[in-house]
Amino acid sequence: MSATSYDVIIIGSGPGGYVTAIRAAQLGLKTAIVEREHLGGICLNWGCIPTKALLRSAEILDHANHAKSYGLTLEGKMTADVKDVVKRSRGVSARLNGGVAFLMKKNKIDVIWGEAKLTRPGEITVGKSSKPVVEPQNPVPKGVKGEGTYTAKHIIVATGARPRALPGIEPDGKLIWTYFEAMKPDVMPKSLVVMGSGAIGIEFASFYRSMGADVTVVEVMPQVMPVEDAEISALARKQLEKRGMKILTEAKVTKVEKGADSITAHVETRDGKVQTITADRLISAVGVQGNIEGLGLEALNVKTDRGCIVIDGYGKTNVPGLYAIGDVAGPPMLAHKAEHEGVVCIEKIAGLPNVHPMDKGKIPGCTYCNPQVASVGLTEAKAKEAGREIRVGRYSFGANGKAIALGEDQGMIKTIFDKKTGELLGAHMVGAEVTELIQGFVVAMNLETTEEELMHTIFPHPTLSEMMKESVLDAYGRVLNA
Repeated sequence: MSATSYDVIIIGSGPGGYVTAIRAAQLGLKTAIVEREHLGGICLNWGCIPTKALLRSAEILDHANHAKSYGLTLEGKMTADVKDVVKRSRGVSARLNGGVAFLMKKNKIDVIWGEAKLTRPGEITVGKSSKPVVEPQNPVPKGVKGEGTYTAKHIIVATGARPRALPGIEPDGKLIWTYFEAMKPDVMPKSLVVMGSGAIGIEFASFYRSMGADVTVVEVMPQVMPVEDAEISALARKQLEKRGMKILTEAKVTKVEKGADSITAHVETRDGKVQTITADRLISAVGVQGNIEGLGLEALNVKTDRGCIVIDGYGKTNVPGLYAIGDVAGPPMLAHKAEHEGVVCIEKIAGLPNVHPMDKGKIPGCTYCNPQVASVGLTEAKAKEAGREIRVGRYSFGANGKAIALGEDQGMIKTIFDKKTGELLGAHMVGAEVTELIQGFVVAMNLETTEEELMHTIFPHPTLSEMMKESVLDAYGRVLNA
């Protein structure tokens, strides 16, 4: 095999791409990964990781400003230095970015720097990147490959997604932001309009509210975080509004007027009335779209649908030897979905036995606002729509000793079971650290656990996790501590 020929070439080094590359190398496949901008992709550099670093700073600030409720006295009011907050966030990304480079070297994966284009089945050309040719924080490692023609038996597209823009309200990087600009503000805006209340929108709304900004969220759907269970969404909204956030649902931004250093958003509500909101900045968080342009998909007649590449359960496209994973292959657009999808794809390519398609019904979703929201499986409404007879259990944070001791007694855990079989159909949570708790129910669903096994599981005391069991018990009229 020549120096430019591989078993597998992966286009894109985000969570899906680099994890797939590592698994390919573990399986003995000669592997290369093509990247145009930064190892780790959006998630590691501009998404999942740095936003959590920002939100951690916000959480510390929230706790400090309520120190008196814990019996503590801090001299003066705690304030945030936006430059230092951003600097810490970027430092976290830089550390992990370097970690991906180390993993590529450790697993003997070639890094090809530039922009890839499919020329024919099994072949790509790599041209000069339209993005910076160095990592945002780290220089490009010596010895990486660059422009040229490369061949592989299998090519996997993992090019991710980018923010979606609404016509007439396109981000300009100054007054109308995407998550890129929202993640590294030069100065802290005093007021914000956030357009969209999905995970990205509500996380930034939460961060900037903690930083002291006057925040208004505009959501076209009837509830915030529209994919979540309605009851959980309502509780989250109540807590967000209690923190001073303004939330307008069944409303849409129809026009944005730009001033010298402010915007005025025209917001139309369900009844057809229009109100104007003037703020320093507007964050556009109306979803993302797959990066399918410039890849040469059209020349190969690769099937796409609504801006994403169409695949089967193993990542295969309609073109032999060509695969797609992650955001570019469609929703849910989550890093952990991309990683698992990539592993399934490469293990199928390698011919491993018992490789199963990913079950999208068991992919957890997490939103790291304050309060946190996490879920897996069917909502109550979706379960009823599917014609399932159900049992629903609920347990309040206000009845849990650990939550009360933490001063985090607002929240709920909700579980949904099939009434006939005891199958766990869904779990939904709002409150402190629920993004860490949800994995317990994800494991349970993957093991096809029923209510009986969960009731016989011993949860440690005192912990927040005890509420998970109590919620199960409540669904069957056996709750103990409520």
